[in-house]
Amino acid sequence: MSQPASSSISAESISELTRDTNYGTWRFQKGWKPLHVVDAEGCWFTDDAGKRYLDMSSQLMCVNLGHKNPRVIESIAEQARELPFMGPAYATNARARLSAKLLELLPAGLEKFFFTTSGTDANEAAFKIARMVTGKNKIISRYRSYHGSTAASIAATGDLRRWAMEPAGKGMGFVFAPETNCYKCPIGHTYPGCNIACADYIDHMIRNEGDVAAVLVEPIVGTNGVLIPPPEYLPKLREICDRHSVLLIADEVMTGWGRTGKWFAVDHWNVKPDILTTAKGITSAYVPLGLCATTKKLADYFEDRYFSHGHTYEAHPITLGPAVATIEEMQRLALVERAAEMEPYLRERLEGLKTKHVSIGDVHGIGLFFAVELVKNRTTKEPFNTMRDKVEGKPLVVDQIAAKMMADGVAQQSWVSHFVIAPPLIVTKEELDFGIDALDRHLAIADALAVQS
Repeated sequence: MSQPASSSISAESISELTRDTNYGTWRFQKGWKPLHVVDAEGCWFTDDAGKRYLDMSSQLMCVNLGHKNPRVIESIAEQARELPFMGPAYATNARARLSAKLLELLPAGLEKFFFTTSGTDANEAAFKIARMVTGKNKIISRYRSYHGSTAASIAATGDLRRWAMEPAGKGMGFVFAPETNCYKCPIGHTYPGCNIACADYIDHMIRNEGDVAAVLVEPIVGTNGVLIPPPEYLPKLREICDRHSVLLIADEVMTGWGRTGKWFAVDHWNVKPDILTTAKGITSAYVPLGLCATTKKLADYFEDRYFSHGHTYEAHPITLGPAVATIEEMQRLALVERAAEMEPYLRERLEGLKTKHVSIGDVHGIGLFFAVELVKNRTTKEPFNTMRDKVEGKPLVVDQIAAKMMADGVAQQSWVSHFVIAPPLIVTKEELDFGIDALDRHLAIADALAVQS
């Protein structure tokens, strides 16, 4: 079809033109009909027909401040007026201000920063730094994980999004361990009698793989189920890495910036990684910024050695200025504390759904970060769908429910067999009720397909 000039695009053709000229991510292209969004504010966004939707997953678990925070918006304009771009070889006010803020908030010991434009870029930097410093190649990741879409980050990803890139990904030095999932242990144990066998498995891998530079974990698994580790897991993993002189990389792209009721998820266990990566909430996603933070010990390695990494947009001022404003707004509104305070209410509401709906196998989460896991059979914990179903384009039960919720004005992220409940940290109890009530109504779809016990 012939494409209209941008100045003459009608509101009716926005969705069609987007669909025809853009790729829809992580999906079959057939059937993609992107909703035309024209506004967003607070915990809501609005389509071209004026219908409002509650954003129950902060878009991609990133708009922690909510939409259209005035101070952050103004900071973007201020930074553009002050200095819209300067290359990474130079010091800028924005770079210094953000660096000072990070020293206040990051886990103690993380003192050297590489700024990127996304979480996947931050992980790419982490892999390179780990390999340069240790002189080793392999990085242990876990199966239920997602670390980004660029070459190494997708090779490090444990879930189905890696599959299309193989076998090339297997040559990039990533090997996989079982995730920590106490609801359905991948190696058949039961907590606490397991003695944290999933960490011991990684110990075994390090001793037998050889050439291991680092262990890479999402401290709390994100998209793949909001899996909360038992309290002993991360401290034990830290000890294992130290014993073998292996670095520990914490991917906090999703869990950072107050989402879990702490500034960073590792703070719940007082574990200090050698490298921490983050993005998303650092600017509430208003501008694209990622961060790779390392200890001074790692940074000192490069004092007399070549740091072989960089890119044009590293430390881009337009991304750094708004990050300072985002952090200041989070502090002013006490949003980290608020996520912790709202957790009991959200947990109570979701646990209430579990008692009512036979299709809910488990509810797990922390702060304002929860998953509702659907199962066909509570006894066997068999899910309605698998990763293979998603890759093959089979209809997913969670997607059917999410579509019904969308029709009711609630945008809810679903993934294979669960929902990720992660609203903006400014969400009210009334807004939570609105979203959870919609989920409650449409879980009847799954209940009708579940085994009644």
